[in-house]
Amino acid sequence: MPEKNEKPQEAGQAESANRLVIVTGMSGGGKTQATRYMEDLGYFVVDNLPPVFIPKFVELAKHSGGHVSQVVLVVDTRSREFFDQFLHVLEELDRDKAPYEMLFMDASDAAIIRRYKETRRRHPMAPSSRISEGVAKERERLAPARAKATYIIDTSELKKVELRDKVQRIFGSLDGSEMNITVLSFGFKYGMPLDADMVLDVRFLPNPFYVESMRHKSGAVPEVAEYIESFPVTQEFLGRLDDLVDFLVPQYRKEGKSQLVLAVGCTGGMHRSVFVAKHLYDRLRGAGCLTRLEHRDLMKNDVQEHVREEC
Repeated sequence: MPEKNEKPQEAGQAESANRLVIVTGMSGGGKTQATRYMEDLGYFVVDNLPPVFIPKFVELAKHSGGHVSQVVLVVDTRSREFFDQFLHVLEELDRDKAPYEMLFMDASDAAIIRRYKETRRRHPMAPSSRISEGVAKERERLAPARAKATYIIDTSELKKVELRDKVQRIFGSLDGSEMNITVLSFGFKYGMPLDADMVLDVRFLPNPFYVESMRHKSGAVPEVAEYIESFPVTQEFLGRLDDLVDFLVPQYRKEGKSQLVLAVGCTGGMHRSVFVAKHLYDRLRGAGCLTRLEHRDLMKNDVQEHVREEC
């Protein structure tokens, strides 16, 4: 179930000379940290910009002679009554066919409340009442903007280095000449990855967990991989999967996607999903695709043996 709403790129959006990213999202969702990483990537960042000024800034950047070409505009509920104009401004940009991308930073209510309690700050939507009330109000107010987002990053469980890697993956390649593909293994019991474009459920494959000698070895260990691969159902599945991916990747690239996340899930994210994700990674890399491999939940299990892959 995708948590990213890709917008087709307009002509010229892929050029490195022009990239406008509007960052919004929940207070406490990680906007500040994400924009710091984007600044490190060479973006010009303007924080807390009243939405009414967005079109004027876009026009200014367009006529800057390339001096202000990779731009991040941070717009959120701190602008208070000005924020009500945000959706109207986005509609104006769409009407004028102005190329832009929108990043929505999100987190669970529990994570946001915890962060505010740790920092002892007041929530902007509830300066004199409970944090939970402010979070609820802000989530309702931001729902229309979230629905229009190009990318959504949920930071509830993310470490800073993981957020940095996500930002790098999405915004680090500015030439637009190649689509970045991430193959991600995960465990369903730890929740669905919110930024996946396509989710494959491989819980129907034979499970090495029930073989005592393999229980604590990951799906990247040759013994475990050979066991999973030895079954006819695995062979048939991999064949059909290869055909599907061979068809889909060129179509996504043709559509102008800058990044693609293929998520593979099993129960715990240790055996079957790791095996299939590694299979996909090897096939895509072999086809010359710019691909990286991540095992989100592998180390949440009792792993005693794992083969580290080059990613």
